Amino acid sequence: MSAQNSATGIRPIAVGPAGPLGSLGGTAQAALGVLSFSFSFPATAWALEGFGPWTVTGLRGVLAALLAGTCLLATGARVPPRSAWPGLAAVAVGCAVGFPLLSTLALRLSSTAHSAVVIGLLPLATAAVGALRAGARPPRAFWLAATAGAAVVLAFTVQQSGGAGLTTADLYLFGALLLCAFGYAEGGRLARDLPGWQVIAWGVVAALPVTALTGALALTTEPVHWNWHGLTGLAYLAAVSQFGGFVVWYRGMAAIGVPRASQLQLAQPLLTLCWAVLLLAETLPVTAVPAALAVVGCIAVTQRAGRGGR
Repeated sequence: MSAQNSATGIRPIAVGPAGPLGSLGGTAQAALGVLSFSFSFPATAWALEGFGPWTVTGLRGVLAALLAGTCLLATGARVPPRSAWPGLAAVAVGCAVGFPLLSTLALRLSSTAHSAVVIGLLPLATAAVGALRAGARPPRAFWLAATAGAAVVLAFTVQQSGGAGLTTADLYLFGALLLCAFGYAEGGRLARDLPGWQVIAWGVVAALPVTALTGALALTTEPVHWNWHGLTGLAYLAAVSQFGGFVVWYRGMAAIGVPRASQLQLAQPLLTLCWAVLLLAETLPVTAVPAALAVVGCIAVTQRAGRGGR
């Protein structure tokens, strides 16, 4: 899914100014990262056509860890210092296990379009967690916009349930939102000292014992239907959503800076809505696009307010 990662934090990763060519390449890589993550929910929907939710979570984690571990070995990356281990544990729990599992469980019960609007709140949640974690004091406009974005998503979910309140799928999504926000905030903090791609690489490797056990147990209890959609979705989630997308996203962010990369990220919820229609033939709820646009607007305000408050 998604990489609404440290790009939404209050403090940027320190990078030097990029020249014209570096800026162009960095913009292209950051845009590719956003595009890559926008396919995560449709890929999850496809994966669920062949595998159960626990199987999808376990196998995507195992495959991503094998890919990340190979890259770490090939580049001779050193094991991070012990001081980084708690943060990497947060990345593992939030980004490699918690978000994949809860979002997959949600997509069994809810449409991709509905889920995209709810998870569109992730940048706001990550920014808030990052501010609190760093002891920052963003201006009032930041918190007002963040609260407004949360209110929009809450109103959307209640409207979609016919006024009955939050559904089980919504609870899964909000749980995924919170876990991933903490994982991304810690990842953004660690990325000031480690190469960004290594943060996610070590995170998925650290989660391997859990994902391997989850996948092994799930394969014995959940049915498997071998089909093209299931295999394609699983491969995409492992290679791109869980690892590869982070590589180009972090490289682009390092080249052009967090604020500029963040502006590209505003398109992600809307792109996911497009793929829900084009790839999954879903019918968008009438309020989906207005709600997504409202959330995007709130994210833009928080980013501007956050930069002004540094």
